[in-house]
Amino acid sequence: MGAQIRVYRQKIKSTSSMKKIFKAMELIATSRVLKARDRAQASTPYAEAITRAVAAVAGQGEIEHVLTQKAESPRRAAVLIMSSDRGLAGAYSTNVIKRSEQLLARLKEDGIEARPYLYGRKVQQFYDFRDREYDGVWSGSTDKPEVARSQEIGRTLVNRFTQGTDQDGVDEIYLVYTQFESMVSQDPVVRRLLPLSVAKETDEAGGYVPQYDFEPNPADVLDELLPRYIESRIFSAMLEASASELAARQRAMKSAGDNASELIEKYTRLRNNARQAEITQELSELIAGADALAS
Repeated sequence: MGAQIRVYRQKIKSTSSMKKIFKAMELIATSRVLKARDRAQASTPYAEAITRAVAAVAGQGEIEHVLTQKAESPRRAAVLIMSSDRGLAGAYSTNVIKRSEQLLARLKEDGIEARPYLYGRKVQQFYDFRDREYDGVWSGSTDKPEVARSQEIGRTLVNRFTQGTDQDGVDEIYLVYTQFESMVSQDPVVRRLLPLSVAKETDEAGGYVPQYDFEPNPADVLDELLPRYIESRIFSAMLEASASELAARQRAMKSAGDNASELIEKYTRLRNNARQAEITQELSELIAGADALAS
């Protein structure tokens, strides 16, 4: 019995230590998710403004541009998948990977070769463990996105798109990330970044698109605006994913802390039962010994 009691005491001690870690991580995630949510909301006006600017330029007559032309028979697509760098966030990374696998399966059915680009160590580990190839990877800042990183990713994808499939380029670019709806709701979504559908983006932005004169010409203006537009969309998705990751981690750590409390109560009850059984056994032995001496 004594050995059993020591085992329960050790389990209670170790579970209590884990509970403290879970609580600390929950508090950190709670404090950071508010800032991440504010950053995501603050990026919205810029994204809407550059969307209106792109719509204004592309709406000036019949403008042919490489970033707005859709291939008749797409042969290759780049897929940027956004996960987290760290675990302990519940099913956050698993859900976005599952959503990306659905997209890859659909592209394969359509006869389109998918070229993955990975953002976050979790999705990189997923691909490395299965010896699957990918064309690019970025990590180290998923919970606190940086503008420079989004610009680097944007340039990489735009350059791959402008190369053309004959030069190992791609016809389409997709983005898979987790959209932040609320503290309790985050949904993995798929967005097609390129080729750009101007009419659709105009409807999403809303409002009246004014008419302008562009110098030197609208096509050159698009050359400057569209890459910035893609970078802003990627950065906005990074901010949404960051807020989603922290919200998922906050919920996961709260659930883990609650489970730890239940385990502590369970082990405490079992330890008390073992102690009571030990006391009962010792009393029984004393009584039996006393009866033996009396007889």
